Amino acid sequence: MEPILIYGFPAGSSMGLVAALEWLGKPYRLCRVDMLGEMRDPSYARINGRHETPVLVTDDGRVVTETMAIAHWLAARDDERRISFAPRSQEADRMVQLMAFINTGFTGAFGPLWTALELDRPEPAYEAALRRFGREAALQRHDKLEAMIGNTPYLVGDRPTLADGVFVGVARWLDVHQVASPDRWPKLAALRRRLEHDPAVRYAIALEKGETPEGSGACRGHVALRDIIDRYGD
Repeated sequence: MEPILIYGFPAGSSMGLVAALEWLGKPYRLCRVDMLGEMRDPSYARINGRHETPVLVTDDGRVVTETMAIAHWLAARDDERRISFAPRSQEADRMVQLMAFINTGFTGAFGPLWTALELDRPEPAYEAALRRFGREAALQRHDKLEAMIGNTPYLVGDRPTLADGVFVGVARWLDVHQVASPDRWPKLAALRRRLEHDPAVRYAIALEKGETPEGSGACRGHVALRDIIDRYGD
């Protein structure tokens, strides 16, 4: 069977992994999940007890959660090194370093902003504190990532890799939460523009919106969440 990636909308970080699967070019399937609805249902815990995306059902039927674990699984199967680099190479270490930073501190900085956005009932003082803390954290993490990256077209070299996939799914949160203009960080802004014009990223964004675009042909279609839970859930 083909691996199945469960990705979330709206504005899920998992969008970048859909793009990475397109770059990889091997057959796969997808499952589109409403993170404000389906993902919160108690039945989803059978796939991921933390009620999060992404989730990968591997080609042998195992369930893998967490972005870094899924990226590791994809890299291990990237025989042609289309989205990764040879193990133990300098480029591989650099890619994992950047992915780790983006997936931890960079992504986590937006946590208070998402909490403020998803409050069940109005709490103006609490919401204001969350937004202030989240904005300051997001600005700081953008400053650090801007300083970390070089002057290559993509995060590691002249082609998009898993690191770029992990980045592009989260980078648009700057706009979602109206933190600051992307142009405040010239290198990151240029990278975002380059990635957002990439056919694989445009395909992933269109799918996230519920559209039916034409991709590379590697995607073999979508699977219903209920079917995945019934077949692969604990």
